[in-house]
Amino acid sequence: MAKEKQKATAAEPKKAKGEKPSGGKPAKAAKPAISARPAKAPKGEGASPREVPPPRLKLHYRGEVIAALQKEFGYSSSMAIPKIAMVKLNIGLGEATQNARLLDTAAAELGAIAGQKAIITKARKSIAAFKLREGMPIGCAVTLRGDRMYEFLDRLISVALPRVRDFRGVSPKAFDGRGNYTLGIKEHVIFPEIDYVKVDQMTGMNITMVTTAKTDQEGLSLLRHMGMPFRA
Repeated sequence: MAKEKQKATAAEPKKAKGEKPSGGKPAKAAKPAISARPAKAPKGEGASPREVPPPRLKLHYRGEVIAALQKEFGYSSSMAIPKIAMVKLNIGLGEATQNARLLDTAAAELGAIAGQKAIITKARKSIAAFKLREGMPIGCAVTLRGDRMYEFLDRLISVALPRVRDFRGVSPKAFDGRGNYTLGIKEHVIFPEIDYVKVDQMTGMNITMVTTAKTDQEGLSLLRHMGMPFRA
């Protein structure tokens, strides 16, 4: 009898999970082994972020200025063709030793003009005649490279300089002998980023264009092809 009972038990089919057993509560459904999260799309597929076009002046340099300089000076290598390496903006405020608020305002305005946060410059040595001690903040500066440099130069040449009163061009004699050019501006309100109504004090600034040119003649030709309005 025991052997027959074992055979009958083995012949019965196993109940599937979740099947309602006779005379009892329904069994709980088993949790799926893999979560139902949507699969991530591989890189490079799907909606791509909006691409920012390169600055207009940068395209002008690559498309026209390089060929014009090569034709004018006959460089043996493309690496020898001069280019603008960086642009430095500097504001000096001697009054900041007496009123620190002027320096904070100037740094904020310079940052708005350049599109980059300005740093505070400090005195390197003490000068008793000017009541200046070493380490005192006396100005602010910004150094621009890459696309921000080209965008600033484009605004300077196309928008800011034509707003100067009785503007007849910039002087071609402000080179330092190594192809670098420094431009002085008396009023910073010529830049459209500055609200004339909110300005407390007019400040000037120096703009230095550092180039890879070896001579002033090459630097002058480079900036002239870039659109800098030099006097005749």
